[in-house]
Amino acid sequence: MDSVFVMPGTVAAPRGGILRDPHNRYETVREALSRIDKAARDMGLPNISTRLIEHNDTSDRRGPEVQYLEIFAVSIATHHMLIAEGVEPVAIVGQSIGELWALAAAGHLSVEDAARLAVARSEVLTRQSWDGKMLAVGVDGRRAESLAGLMDHPNLVLACENAPRQSVISGPRQLIEQVERVADTFGWPSLPLDVPHPTHTPAMAQAARDLRATAPRVPYGTGRWRVCSPWMGRDVGDDDPVDLVAGALTARVRMLHTIRELHAAGADAFVECGEWAVVSKFVEASIPGVRCVVPLSESDPVEAVRALAAESADAGPSRPYAVRVPVQAGAVATVPVTAPPTRVTVPAPTAPAPAPVSYVAPATPAPVAPVVEAPTTPSVSDGLNYASVLAELQTLYGDFLGYPPDLLGEDDGLESELGVESLKQVVLLGRVSDQFDLPDLRSNSSLLSVGTLRRIAESVVAGRAEAAGR
Repeated sequence: MDSVFVMPGTVAAPRGGILRDPHNRYETVREALSRIDKAARDMGLPNISTRLIEHNDTSDRRGPEVQYLEIFAVSIATHHMLIAEGVEPVAIVGQSIGELWALAAAGHLSVEDAARLAVARSEVLTRQSWDGKMLAVGVDGRRAESLAGLMDHPNLVLACENAPRQSVISGPRQLIEQVERVADTFGWPSLPLDVPHPTHTPAMAQAARDLRATAPRVPYGTGRWRVCSPWMGRDVGDDDPVDLVAGALTARVRMLHTIRELHAAGADAFVECGEWAVVSKFVEASIPGVRCVVPLSESDPVEAVRALAAESADAGPSRPYAVRVPVQAGAVATVPVTAPPTRVTVPAPTAPAPAPVSYVAPATPAPVAPVVEAPTTPSVSDGLNYASVLAELQTLYGDFLGYPPDLLGEDDGLESELGVESLKQVVLLGRVSDQFDLPDLRSNSSLLSVGTLRRIAESVVAGRAEAAGR
């Protein structure tokens, strides 16, 4: 069995005591936690492991730096537990800041350097003090990108593509609130994300520059396992770690593509190195039926890991990986997944125990049934004939979509053949309505459900003829 380890990004604060058993069982876990604690003390922060080992309570919210290091501690401890029990990955993937945990787990960075770089990242983001927000939307990346594009703001962007029907938009708070209202109008489920620092938007360019300028350069090792970078679209090579972390702040995260590329290359199990089933929900939604394991969410994590090790041994040696997988992008981890089934579970962000909260995604509205109309004969009216209207539409649609007008056939399906999803069609139909002074045209749903330039041109000609006859 070929396993991929996945490291979550910004998830809910871990439960107190979550690492008590791994700490007591494994020397490598104790050593890793001790090194994180030392790095934290050197930076003026409290011990990170104490609450995770001794106390059965929730985080006392000591700031984002402590939250990030606690997540790191849980991820690296789970990794060491897996390795100690004989489960080794063919690759490690990190989600957003989880890419930093992946570099440390693979041996590219020391645990101490990863902790220091995580804190430096948090500090530059806090200093920038950007009033931004992130919103998970239960649609594919293409529709989410169109939704963000409606506001036409450079910092409002599709930030993460997590699963076939789960994307994240990042941008200024006021615009995100408008996006949420528009998504609700379309019947698309959405959920604001509770993260200390909204990222993956061009608005983070200043923070990225500050991180490159202020973060100490760290030694970079060859590593024991390959690390796939979801935002760069490839394996990590000899890239500078500071540049990697800084670049991710403004980059789009395409976890969906990473997961599918790894599965296509032979990976048949994904193991989440975190407390919550977050990234594994993305995996299950992206590759139905694939094996996912979240050891710390099991009643007996060690037994779950040993069962996985036994399965791997029964499956025989892993197949070699000779390809450099094109991946791209992480994500923000406090997000539910609205996969094809409409019910998923989301960990309560501050609950003392991982009792999941059920999140039911409203179904995507069914398409409006097409209106079957008798063929019309294009006619001349009000100075407009079919040929001239079609030419104007080809120019309008071509300019908007970036297509040469002569490539837009009059009978090409706008969505089925040209890939113009419903949101863009709504915007374009509104522009046609304004251009030809036909206010009723924008509400003609049949032009969206069976959209072709021929039908739109015929409707414009007919509408102008009716207006001229009044």
